[in-house]
Amino acid sequence: MDAAEIVIDVKDVKKQFKSYRDKATSFKERFVNPSRGRHEDVMVLKGVSFQVRRGEAIGIIGRNGCGKSTTLKLLTRILYPTQGTIRIKGRVSSLIELGAGFHPDMTGRENIYTNASIFGLTRREVDQRLGDIVRFSELEEFIDQPVRTYSSGMYMRLAFAVAINVDADVLLIDEILAVGDSAFQKKCFEKLKEIKAAGTTIVIVSHSMDQMYKICDRLIWIEEGLVKEEGVPRFIGEEYLAAMEGRRLDRIELENRQRKEELERQIQEEQERLRQEQEKEQRAREKAEQEQQEKERRAQEEARRVEQLAELERRQREMAMNESLKDICPFYRSGARRQTEYALSYTDVTVCDKDGRETNLWNTGDAYEIRLAYKAVGSFKNIRFVIGLTREDGIYCYGSYMDVPGTLPTQGTAVFRFVNGLLKGRYVLDLWIEDFDLTTYDSIYSLMAIEVDTVPYIERGIFTMEHQWELDKCTNDRIGDSE
Repeated sequence: MDAAEIVIDVKDVKKQFKSYRDKATSFKERFVNPSRGRHEDVMVLKGVSFQVRRGEAIGIIGRNGCGKSTTLKLLTRILYPTQGTIRIKGRVSSLIELGAGFHPDMTGRENIYTNASIFGLTRREVDQRLGDIVRFSELEEFIDQPVRTYSSGMYMRLAFAVAINVDADVLLIDEILAVGDSAFQKKCFEKLKEIKAAGTTIVIVSHSMDQMYKICDRLIWIEEGLVKEEGVPRFIGEEYLAAMEGRRLDRIELENRQRKEELERQIQEEQERLRQEQEKEQRAREKAEQEQQEKERRAQEEARRVEQLAELERRQREMAMNESLKDICPFYRSGARRQTEYALSYTDVTVCDKDGRETNLWNTGDAYEIRLAYKAVGSFKNIRFVIGLTREDGIYCYGSYMDVPGTLPTQGTAVFRFVNGLLKGRYVLDLWIEDFDLTTYDSIYSLMAIEVDTVPYIERGIFTMEHQWELDKCTNDRIGDSE
């Protein structure tokens, strides 16, 4: 190989990594358990050598973990060899990891400038090529949006468009072209052929033999950290695929044999166990069935008894609650319903007019007040007193509440003063007490009926509205009259 044509020269490159089994996360862990944090040295590349000419495209193939991507990262100087030398002539552009070199919060346009500067372009050079980059990526509509909103295919489009427009002497690609739609992949391969014909050296890592056959002049097969084969793409590719298929079949055969042996052993053990325990299990099953039947019968009887007691208690509690309403409100309504635990509950409810007379007959526009006496047994915080008014046909008309932050006094009276805005009709009053987390302590529905009269009865609906009528711009002129 003519040395003047050599752009990439890799000689006896080795790369070692530290593999931690159980990495210590602190000095204390390392002190208490010295075995944590120990590592093994793993040699990923064991002496790789190859050369690439100017304008040549080579592909690197091999199983996962063989060292393909490590080799590419060494060429980009993301990593450095443990031993050996790598010499590259000219500017290097790379597509190693999807989104590498892109800031997610920056727009596509801003990332073009940032990414291109990493490859050595000045801002003026990027200005000159910006249009070509955007057009090739086909991201005109999205170029000023943050790239965190991009799909993986859009990332690949932008990264590829930048990489091929930096006038690189060497282009390194690692599996990134597996992302994106088939039409854009075809466009990328056509562009790769074009820049290859213009003299750019290309190194591709991929599991796709079709990609390799289309673009590469040579394939390098890496196996267990060493170059196993190197040569014509079709020949090396078929040999590699055959080896992988043979390895896959050997693995399947071994797994099937092991699975068969394990299954036979399990069958023998199971048969022996069944022979020994068959009669014992039969007796146990019959006994268990009898016990289960008796248990179910007793459980059903107990459930019926508990259900009957619960229903009886519920009815008694409901009757007691409803009876208590007679004591707290003189206008108690027979259909009223109450739910309370009595720890925090209303003890007296009065509705008075402006003269202090108790009444359930309201006039529209008159002032009234609802006085809600309560008693608390224990300490309660952040309590809310609530009232509601519902028309007798079920339409919810009005509601209001008062919050009492902090600790509630053990007894007191919440007073709601208002000017009645309800129109003529029949309404019912609802009350409840709850805390700021909506835990209800006392609720009374349809406590009392309220008759509202409206005089004069010139409005319809639920509420009165402050309003004014007038007749404006009146005239008696007739068409055709003249002085």
